Amino acid sequence: MWHGPSLSDVLGDVSHVDAAARPVASGHSIWELVHHLTAWSAIVQARLAPTAPTPPTAEQDWPPVRDTSPEAWRTAVQHLKDAHRDLAAEVAELSDEALKARVAGKDHDVTAMLHGVVEHDAYHGGQIAILKRALAT
Repeated sequence: MWHGPSLSDVLGDVSHVDAAARPVASGHSIWELVHHLTAWSAIVQARLAPTAPTPPTAEQDWPPVRDTSPEAWRTAVQHLKDAHRDLAAEVAELSDEALKARVAGKDHDVTAMLHGVVEHDAYHGGQIAILKRALAT
């Protein structure tokens, strides 16, 4: 990545303990951010369909962390990787026409939405990097 380490690299050495920690009392944990990123990859993938899906609920937007075990953390990171892989695979199949098409129920096209999800991931990846730094002090 031109802007710094990839999201995968940033998450690579995060333990389940650090992922669940909340170094900023009013902020999200790394784990919550991973769930949120996973959710939005799926939401964007659903928005590639020709019909407008229902808006995400608060819990779909920020899925709660219910299990903070090491296994659950590994699963959360794997789900994020799978969600990114699934979205990328679907996008790779889109025609130029489909990329220029308006997203159902929105006022922007598919390309703008895809740029948005990449920017969203980069933004939250930066938050994760800052949280890791806060945990290291």
